[in-house]
Amino acid sequence: MKTIFKSYGLWEFVEKGVECSDSKGAGESDAKKKEREELSDAEKMTRIEVFKKDAKALGLIQGAVSDEIFPRISHEDTSKGAWDILMQEFHGDKQVRSVKLQGLRREFEYTRMKDDESLYVYLTKLFDIINQMRSYGEELSRQRLVQKLLISLPSAYDSICSVIEHSKDLDVFEVQEVVASLKSFELRLDRHSENKTEKAFASLSVNPKLDSCICHKICLVKE
Repeated sequence: MKTIFKSYGLWEFVEKGVECSDSKGAGESDAKKKEREELSDAEKMTRIEVFKKDAKALGLIQGAVSDEIFPRISHEDTSKGAWDILMQEFHGDKQVRSVKLQGLRREFEYTRMKDDESLYVYLTKLFDIINQMRSYGEELSRQRLVQKLLISLPSAYDSICSVIEHSKDLDVFEVQEVVASLKSFELRLDRHSENKTEKAFASLSVNPKLDSCICHKICLVKE
């Protein structure tokens, strides 16, 4: 949602809000009143544009939530008001975020790729956890992510992990480079597995001459 808001130039309205009240304020001096009246036309046009943009941001929020959630923000007139309600309910206060983040840290530490699990499925699961941690303010260093990838793979990946650890500087090695290397290695593993399967089936094929001999003997028995 932040990306969508920023692409339309609306994030500042969602983040900072707009001033809805147009009251003159008690005790306003005559000079201040005159100044406000002189600038009222220009200000009015500016405020109209601001309110239009804020309404657009609010419409994006309303269109993004489900029918069950919409009633909770339907009474809000500004995008910030609706956004703050959703943030409070689904992001939680400081204590709630701390508890959720602690659970995500634990999940991150104990997540391992299973022997029968594809690399794609595992990486999707792992980076989903990482993105959730980031949404709660936890930033993991590049080195930490690289280390996690290398130590959480099954034994079939030991050789490529060893090559990376001994040939690359893990302090500057990018996560994307590690993922690319692992994907290439997985393709090699898949090819080897396919070759073994083909050889296994090939070994089960019957020699044509032997097959003919067996059929001939069966015919003799029947006679």
